[in-house]
Parts: sequence; C-alpha cells; structure tokens
Amino acid sequence: MINNKVKSFAAAAALAISAQAAAAEDLTVAYFLEWPMPFQFAKETGMYDEALGTTINWVSFDTGTAMSAAMASGDVQLSVSQGIPPFVVAASAGQDLQVVDVAVSYADNDNCVVRADHEIDKDSAGELAGKKVAVPLGTAAHYGFLKQMEHFGVSLDSLEIVDMAPAEGEAALSQGAVDMACGWGGALRRMLNSGNVLLTGAEKTELGILVFDATTAPASFVAQESDMVAKFLAVTAEANAMWADEANRAKMLPVIAKDAGMSEDDAAATLETFVFPTVEEQLSQAWLGGNAATFMKGVADVFVASGSIDAAKASYEDNVNAGPLGAN
Repeated sequence: MINNKVKSFAAAAALAISAQAAAAEDLTVAYFLEWPMPFQFAKETGMYDEALGTTINWVSFDTGTAMSAAMASGDVQLSVSQGIPPFVVAASAGQDLQVVDVAVSYADNDNCVVRADHEIDKDSAGELAGKKVAVPLGTAAHYGFLKQMEHFGVSLDSLEIVDMAPAEGEAALSQGAVDMACGWGGALRRMLNSGNVLLTGAEKTELGILVFDATTAPASFVAQESDMVAKFLAVTAEANAMWADEANRAKMLPVIAKDAGMSEDDAAATLETFVFPTVEEQLSQAWLGGNAATFMKGVADVFVASGSIDAAKASYEDNVNAGPLGAN
C-alpha cells in the first residue's frame, strides 16, 4: 500500500488538478494552516502586496504533496514551507521544482506519537510490530517515520500503514482507531494528548533525521519571474528578522495566530519550536550552499530503499536555486 500510494502522489505531481488558474498578473502562494510563521504577519499587513506591486492570492493546503500537484497544474506559483520529502518525491518523478529558500527548521514539531495505553517507548519500540500507523505519505512526517522505524529495526512489512493527513491521524489516534500517528503542527500537539513520542527532536537530529521546510516553485516560474521571487523572499526575510526581535512579538503574534487559525498560546508554543535561518545562514554551505541538495539525495535514497518511489535522481543540485535569495 505504501508503495502504490506514494507512487500515485508522484504521478499526481505531473498532472493538472481541476481549479481555475490564477490570472497572469496575479501570484498564487500556497501555505499551511496551523503552521504559524512570521511571513503571515507580512501576509496580513499587506507587506507582500506592497513590495511586489501585485495581488497575492493565498491558498491553504493540508499536505506538501498537494502543493506539488498544484504547482504542476500552474494553479500555484510559490509554496511556503513545503516539506523536503514531498518536494523530493515530486522532483524524483520528474517535476521541475526548485527550493528558493529555507522556510523553517523544526526538529521538535514533526514526529510520531504512540497511543499511551500501549506504553511503548524507545526502549520497547519493537512492540510496534503488528500495529496500525497513520502516516501522511510522501511528507516530512513520512520520512521521519521511515528513519525512526529503520533506527529501531521495525520492519515496515510488520505494520499496517494507512495514509492520513495529520488532522485525520490525530482524530484516529484519539479514538483508538490507530496505534500510532505521525504529523506536525497543531495536529501533533493534539496527538500528544493521546500518547508519547519515541524520540525527541534533539535525539532525531543526533541520528541525522533533519526536519526543515522550504519555499519552492516551478523552475520555469523562477526563471521567468526571478525579480518577483527575489522580492517575495526579501519580504519573508524581513518578517523573520522582525520576529527575531522580541520587541516585535506582542504585535506580531495575534496577527500570526489568527491567520494560522490558532489560539495565541498554541501559536506561541509552536513558534518556540521553530528556527528561521537568516539569509546569510541559508546561503551558507550548511543549507543552500551544498548540504540541502545532499540531504535531498539522502531522503530520495531512503524512499527508494523503502519501495516508496521507483528511483532517485543522481543529484538534486539543479533543484536548489539560491539566485533570487542571494539577489537581496
């Protein structure tokens, strides 16, 4: 099932979805609800519209795989905070996408939660065999799930894996319909009311299970509208810099929380687990200067090994374009 489902996502990345394409003079940008980020302050206060001199249409999505399909169809030109795994699935299937900035790094905000009544932790993870797991296939949570199961030596064949968006997985976990669920953001926070994680963010990072999202776009759009992309990324960087100054948070948090569909307390708690690299950091070897493409290759190889995708590209260097970010 896991093989067929992810392959269907990869195929969908090459097909158009049924929706009216945005007018040529407009820019349609995808983002997630319950995923609070500084850019939302800029979004809601008109900073993007003013800087770009055009109308920004914002559309929310449930998964990064859906973002890939929308970019394939031309309905979306930019996706903010798309997970690297769904990006890699699409790129591996031949969709010509590029990472144009590092949106956020978050080791503690993407994880899997085991139902509390099983009393399974990292020392007894082998007891997961035979259990039912909700995983949003082709996403960062899916990649993290695969790496954790590999670390614990739990065979994927021993699990019943069902494809569920994080919110659906959380509901199933709370109702006892699944034994473990994987996800991020608000859904993950609610999952923790029903169980426990196997590994902390720090433990995952130590094992090399990185978790970060990127702003992504079709390569053709970046080539044709490099100035627009550069201006968009400059506003994002400005919003991130504003958030980094704690003096701005009192005015920014209510706006961000409202746009994310969250309470201020929940948004603040989520933001505490996020890191927003500066432009200089993003352009360094640690990120877009080299490691990002290497990491993508690693993600693709894991998906190939698990049978989730047919093949990986030899290199993902062409899927990273730091030009617009570096132009600011």
